[in-house]
Amino acid sequence: MSALAPTLEAFFTDRLLREREASPNTIAAYRDCFRLLLRFAAERTGIEPHRLEVSDLDAGLVAAFLDHLESERGCGARTRNARLAAIRSLYRYAALRHPEHAATIARVLAIPPKRFERGLVTFLTEEEIEALLAAPDRSSRAGRRDRALLILAAQTGLRAAELTGLRIQDIELGRGAHVSCVGKGRKQRITPLTEPTTAVLRAWLEERGREAEGPLFPTRTGGPMSRDALERRIAKHTAAAAERCPSLGGKKVTAHVLRHTAAMRLLQAGVDTSVIALWLGHEQVETTQVYLRADLRIKERALARTTPPSANPGRYRPPDALLAFLEAL
Repeated sequence: MSALAPTLEAFFTDRLLREREASPNTIAAYRDCFRLLLRFAAERTGIEPHRLEVSDLDAGLVAAFLDHLESERGCGARTRNARLAAIRSLYRYAALRHPEHAATIARVLAIPPKRFERGLVTFLTEEEIEALLAAPDRSSRAGRRDRALLILAAQTGLRAAELTGLRIQDIELGRGAHVSCVGKGRKQRITPLTEPTTAVLRAWLEERGREAEGPLFPTRTGGPMSRDALERRIAKHTAAAAERCPSLGGKKVTAHVLRHTAAMRLLQAGVDTSVIALWLGHEQVETTQVYLRADLRIKERALARTTPPSANPGRYRPPDALLAFLEAL
């Protein structure tokens, strides 16, 4: 076995699990990255993965792997940069254990992330939200569950994993109604609930049953809903809502779009971006600035408060006949 193999194992067991207490999602993302990298390196070098050395995974091979992700696996720049971040994290850890490979490690760490265009976020208008919330069939149990889920997502802006991970004990519907969740980075946050959302959730809990344990939005078998299942339900109801609201037909609505919608509704209500950052569980307030760029109405209101510069329309006309002659030459 090479020196790389025990280093990679220690990176997961010591650095990620013991020192950083990384979340299961982080572990899974890093695991998938190195599975792809080792298989790619084995094909390129002809060396079995457990025999690869740090020197085999040099900057040239890592750069080729990143290009492979985009050209052959169809990954976008964001995914490419996420894979690069995982590789750099491993190499920073390897630098402490293998100073003899310092030059190779330094060249890999010098690989820059790829820049990409940042498009405007997609969000739903009030008319589109109403159409989506009216789409689930309330005569069925699954439809009532989905309606409660959609209302909660559109009002709170919870992430997909936070929604599917909710349990009955995470909901408080009494005085000061709120939902509690553990979000990205294992940060716990509490989000207040509006009266309409509280009323829908209370009706759903009466039907669901208020046992202390169990997922808030279970599947038919009683287990927690997967992220793929959540996205399929949202897509299904969006397609149905598009018949009532045609503008939905041109939008790909996901759980993250509902999160953007919740943020935009807060922003349009005049809530400060620092409060929205706390509401969404953003690590930095700057992350919330993306919603300012997407809301044209905020820019229009800012323009209305300013005094437009005075400028007379039309072409320049020389005041003198002789100057007019010279201008015409």
